[in-house]
Formats: sequence, structure tokens, C-alpha cells
Amino acid sequence: MTSQHPAPRTRLGRAPERGHHDRQTIDAILDAGFVCHLGFVVDGHPTVVPTIYGRDGDTVYVHGSVASRAMRADVLDVCLTVTHVDALVLARSGFHHSLNYRSVMVLGEARRVTDGDEAMRALALITDHVVPDRWAHTRPPSRKEMAATAVLALPLDLASAKVRAHGVSDDGEDLDGPWWAGLVPLATVAGAAEPDPLLPPGTAVPDHVRDWRPR
Repeated sequence: MTSQHPAPRTRLGRAPERGHHDRQTIDAILDAGFVCHLGFVVDGHPTVVPTIYGRDGDTVYVHGSVASRAMRADVLDVCLTVTHVDALVLARSGFHHSLNYRSVMVLGEARRVTDGDEAMRALALITDHVVPDRWAHTRPPSRKEMAATAVLALPLDLASAKVRAHGVSDDGEDLDGPWWAGLVPLATVAGAAEPDPLLPPGTAVPDHVRDWRPR
């Protein structure tokens, strides 16, 4: 386990050899994705919502509607997770089936962004995190749209990564059995862009859209 003195809340209890607490690993996993799951408790009820995000140095930004109960809080205790599944691990026994994956968990208090300039930068960051250079090719949000949008900022102080990146781990007595075992690699691929039918005829697909590929 690569460690930079993990806090008690981020120390892994199961399979600690898969744990990483260095920012290089954590940042790489965050930067490779764009969908996270945000968990929180409101009025005693646990909730997990999928949403897009963007990272700016030591901060992860997410956004949502101001109508959301979670987004109305000035400070919200959250758990944010990002996971990439890289392969199915098919073992000789059902017990040893697994996944190869890269994941990050971030714990802490997310603050609501109240500064207008920071909120605008965060929304641009989130947009460009999904599709680089997209913000510059879109209409800026109106005052009404900004008023309807809430942004949360979560520091990366309490973050940890967990990675599995190896083959099958079967019991020795099963190795001579008749069962197939191995990996099925998985990857996200991008299809060809599909223009909105209401675009003016002959509108070209922008380079930043045509060339987009998963990280």
C-alpha cells in the first residue's frame, strides 16, 4: 500500500494491499472519469445520486439544482466515489470471481459555493472535464440559469484509492480442474457524434466533439 499517513477514516480495513493514499494515484483516477456518486444523509434518510464532477487541484466540484434539499445546505457531510471497471476476473470457483478496478473515495464536508465567480469557474471546469474545450463553444449561462444551479466544493483532504489490477486468484487445489479461468477486459468507447436534427443544414461537428475519446 502506497501511503502518505492516511487518516483513520480513509484507512482500508479489507484488502489493504490494494490501497493507495498518494495524490498522484488519486488524481489520476479522478481525472480519468466524469461520473461520480455522491452520498449524503438528509432528514435521517441516506441518499446516493450520480452526477458529473470536475477537479481543480485539491478540490472536487459537483453541481445540482437549488431545489435539491442537499444543495440547500451551506455545509454537507458527504461521501463521493468514482469507480472504473477494467476487467471481469473469471475464476475457477464462484467464490474467487472478482473485478479489476480503480476507485476513489472522498469523505468530508462539502461547502456550497456562494461566490458567483467561483461558481462560474466551477461550472466551466465541470463542463470541460467531460469534454475538453466545450465551455468555449457553448452559450454562457444566464442569470436565471445560475440562480437555479447550486455548486458544491469538496476538499480532497480525506481521500483514498483502491485498485485491483491482476489476474485470477484461485485455490491451488482447483488449478488442475476443468474450469476455464481468465480476464475479460472492459473499456468505454465513443461512437460517432450524432448532430441535433434542428441544427442548420451543413453544420460541421466541432473538432473537440469529433475527436473526443475516453481518458
